[in-house]
Amino acid sequence: MADYLSDDFLLRSRTARSLFHDHAAALPVIDYHSHIDPQAVADDRVFGDLAELWISQDPYKWRAMRINGIAEHAITGSATGREKFGAWAQTVPYTVGNPLYHWTSLELKRYFGIDARLSPGTAEAIWTDCNRQLPEPRLTARGLLKQARVEMLCTSDDLLDTLAPHRQMQAEGGDMKMLPSLRADRIVAVDAPGFRAFCGALETASGIAIDGLDAFKAAVGRRMDVFGEAGCCVADIGLDQPVFALAGDGVAAGIFDRLMAGGTLDPLEVQQLKTALLLFLGGEYHRRNWIMQLHIGAQRITSQRLRDLTGGAGGYACIGSSSDVALVCSLLNQLECRGALPRTILFTLNPSDTDMFASVTGAFTGEGIPGKVQLGPAWWFNDNRDGMVRQLKALGNMGLLGRHIGMTTDSRSLLSYSRHEYYRRVLCNLVGEWVEAGELPRDQDFLQNFIQDLCYFNARRWLRPGADPATPQRIQGTT
Repeated sequence: MADYLSDDFLLRSRTARSLFHDHAAALPVIDYHSHIDPQAVADDRVFGDLAELWISQDPYKWRAMRINGIAEHAITGSATGREKFGAWAQTVPYTVGNPLYHWTSLELKRYFGIDARLSPGTAEAIWTDCNRQLPEPRLTARGLLKQARVEMLCTSDDLLDTLAPHRQMQAEGGDMKMLPSLRADRIVAVDAPGFRAFCGALETASGIAIDGLDAFKAAVGRRMDVFGEAGCCVADIGLDQPVFALAGDGVAAGIFDRLMAGGTLDPLEVQQLKTALLLFLGGEYHRRNWIMQLHIGAQRITSQRLRDLTGGAGGYACIGSSSDVALVCSLLNQLECRGALPRTILFTLNPSDTDMFASVTGAFTGEGIPGKVQLGPAWWFNDNRDGMVRQLKALGNMGLLGRHIGMTTDSRSLLSYSRHEYYRRVLCNLVGEWVEAGELPRDQDFLQNFIQDLCYFNARRWLRPGADPATPQRIQGTT
């Protein structure tokens, strides 16, 4: 019988244990999609207490606490850090079966050396011990990233963000690269109440008077230049449901003019204008050699009560309905026909769409570009053990698993890099199962290359091509 959270946690075979400990465990991390606060990293923030570090930026925990009946006051409200931590400690024993149970234990063990399981009975001792350790350099924002072996961190940044933290990190140098990643949602949110106000702010930031659609695109392009100067190589759009309704340039320009004049757009006009902007953005990404990420399938309109209490990213969204793949393919096809399809990562939140989107990776390809269209890693409600296995198997069945660019954090919490360890353990266990069943050869060189590519080198080739030699130096004996 295995002990809980032993060195061989989740590794059920001798082969799995060898793959993880010898080839995966100590690889660096390329985090190409996260919501880490770049200012906290630039400032090398020292956290005031464990709740500030561990709870205040984690909607995963908020969601679990709400389900447990905790009052919002003790989740995102004005309760003290100790009260919020106590609410989390009260909730943890009920998270069995949820990855939060494992992640909580991993984060306490890896970063604080605490083996005790968090519960109301252990909360006071853990709170005291962790807060005692927090001033240590290894637990500052940069110290935590160093412990997690983060080599590159791509943050999620609005078009109008100053990017001052990224420029500060560039000026300081150092082994870890923190790059901006353009979150382009507001650029295409033409049906949002604040779109015209966004355009006004964009005029000020870009110095371009937005008197039409072409001027709007020029203003966006000027801000994208600023992102490029700061090292941006990834751009992300949250498409809760795909959109594609092609219209001529003149039609789209007329729709934009009516919108800016205060007119109301009908649903088709909204789709036509969004499509025009998505095609513009995709073309810009291709021209700049940026990677386009499409996050598809979230249902964000749920509880108005929680939206009013916590704002737009309060952790109350859920999985949306199955997506119309024809719309996604139409968008990618139109970009491809224009010679402007960038390298693309398709994230799907609805698990019933996993096979479907995995198959899309074989529909749009590029000569000399392995894995030009990727199935994104298990995301949000899917970044549990079952979801990771489902995603890996789907890609193996439908595409080329060996070209996958691996895991991303997609988190606001600096402790959540334990998810990379979790993914690597799940991956090694799955491949170990295949080897033990005689479905893969016991070829150490082959297995080492395969595992290390999926954990690190494939992402490195995509995100840091200039840093990678023609034949990457493999990492041996990583524990």
